[in-house]
Amino acid sequence: MNNTLREFSKIAASKSWRLTLRLSRWLLIICVAIIAGFTLYAVNMLPPLQPWHTERLSGEFSALTDSDLDFEGYLKLENNLFKQLDEEIATWDQTSEAFIYSRFNTNGPLNALVEGAPYNHSFRLELAKPIGHALLIQGLTDSPYSMKALAETLHTRGFEVTVLRLPGHGTLPSMMTEMRLRDWTAVVRIAARNVAARSPVGQPFYIGGYSTGGTLALQYTLDALDDSSLRRPDRVLLISPAIQLTKVATLAGIIDVMSIIPIPVLEKVRWQEVVAEYDPYKFNSFPVNAARQVNRATKALQTSLIDAVESGHIAQLPPVITWQSVVDSTVGTTGAVDVLYPALKGTKHRIVLFDVNRLRAFGSVQRSEPMALIKHIKQSPRAYTLDLVSNINPQSHRVSVTRTMPNNSQSIRDTGLDWPQDLVSVGHVSLPFPANDPVYGFMPGSGRNGIPSIGSWLFRGESGAISISLGSLTRLRSNPFWPLIDQDIAAFVAEDTAPKP
Repeated sequence: MNNTLREFSKIAASKSWRLTLRLSRWLLIICVAIIAGFTLYAVNMLPPLQPWHTERLSGEFSALTDSDLDFEGYLKLENNLFKQLDEEIATWDQTSEAFIYSRFNTNGPLNALVEGAPYNHSFRLELAKPIGHALLIQGLTDSPYSMKALAETLHTRGFEVTVLRLPGHGTLPSMMTEMRLRDWTAVVRIAARNVAARSPVGQPFYIGGYSTGGTLALQYTLDALDDSSLRRPDRVLLISPAIQLTKVATLAGIIDVMSIIPIPVLEKVRWQEVVAEYDPYKFNSFPVNAARQVNRATKALQTSLIDAVESGHIAQLPPVITWQSVVDSTVGTTGAVDVLYPALKGTKHRIVLFDVNRLRAFGSVQRSEPMALIKHIKQSPRAYTLDLVSNINPQSHRVSVTRTMPNNSQSIRDTGLDWPQDLVSVGHVSLPFPANDPVYGFMPGSGRNGIPSIGSWLFRGESGAISISLGSLTRLRSNPFWPLIDQDIAAFVAEDTAPKP
C-alpha cells in the first residue's frame, strides 16, 4: 500500500513539474512576443528622437549617492543641474524646426509665455510670520508649476509653502528614463524634514500632491505613522492622486528590455510616446520608465494602506481631502473610491467628485460609466464625507455641491458657478489650474505677453495634419470650478488655526 502511494506521489509530482515547465515556457513565449511587438512598434512607428530624448545630464539627484543632503544641498544640486541644462542646450542645432518651436528655445514664444519658466525649479513662498507650513509635490511628467495655484491659495491664507521638484523633471524628457521611485521618496523626506523644522509646535503642517505627487504625499503620511522621526502632517491634500493603475501598466517592467542593446535605433524602445515638446512646464513625450516608476509607487502605497488597516494605525491618519474628476483618463477614479477611501474612517476624510456636465443637451452622447460610478459610491458603505459637484438639474448650467455624510444625510449648496458653454467635463490635467491661468487657462484672453495660453489653443482639421494629436488640444487644461478648491482651503486653514479651547 505504501509503495503504491509513493508511486502515485511520484507520478503526481512529475505531472505537476511538467505542467509548471509547460506554463513557464508559454509565459516566456508570451513575454518575448510582447517585447518583440513593442520593439517593432517603437522602431517603426515613433517619430525620430531629438537631442532632448537622447542626451542626459549627469548632475541629477540620486538616492544612492545624495541621500545625506539637506534641503539646501538639494536646491544647490538642482541649481547646478539647470546650469548644466543650459550648457547642453547650447550645443544643439538651434536652426532645426523641432528646436525653434520647442520649450528649449529661449527666444521662442513659449519662453515669452512663461517668462523663462522659473517654476520648473523647486520654489518656496515665504512669509515673515506664517501661521502654518505646507509641502506640495508635483505630478509625473509635470513641474512644480502644477502646484503653483494651490501653493498661492495656501500662501494667501498665511501659510509658508514649499513646492518640490521631483528628480527626473523640469529639465529634459530623457531624464525620466533614469529616475527611480527611491529618488522621489528620498527627496520628499528631505523636503518634509526641512519644512517640519520651520514649523513650530502648534502650527499646522500640510502635505499635498498632484497625481503621482499625491501618491508620494500619502505614502509619506503612512510612513510617518510608524516612524517617529518623520513629522506627521496635520492634513493631506490630494488632487487626482494615482492610487491604482490598470494591470496593463505592469507591462512597463519588461517591454523596453531591448533598449539595453547599444544600438542607436533601439533607443526608441525606451519611449511609449514621442511628441513635440511644446509645453514649457510639462513633458509631452512619455518613457516606459515613467510608467514603471509610478506603478511601483502605487503598488507600495497599496501595501502600506493594507498594513495600516491591519495594524490599526489607519485610525491615526490625519484628514485626507481629495479633489477628483469622475472621469480621469490618466489615473482613473476607482483607485481613490475603491482602494483609498474604503480604508478611511471618519467624516474628517472627504472626497470631492467633479461630475460630468449633466445638461440634457449632452445626454445623447454621454457615456454611462460616470453615473454608474456615482451610484456605486452612494450605494456602498461609507465612513467618509462625499461632495458631488454637479448640475443643479439637467436643464441648468448652474452647479451645486451635494454633501452626503456617512449616514446618508445630505445638504446642497449653490456654488454660484456655471458650466461654461460646450464643456462636457473636467479631468485629470485640468483640476490643479484656475480657468484664467496664464499657461493653461481656457478662458478667452488667457495668456501672457501677447501669447495665448496653451489651454486656449483650439485647432480643427484632419488627424495627421500637425505633429501633435488634435485630441490633446481639445482636452481641458484648467478648472472652471477652481474657486471651490480655494474655498475648501480657506475653510481648512480657518479650522486648523482657530484657537483651541
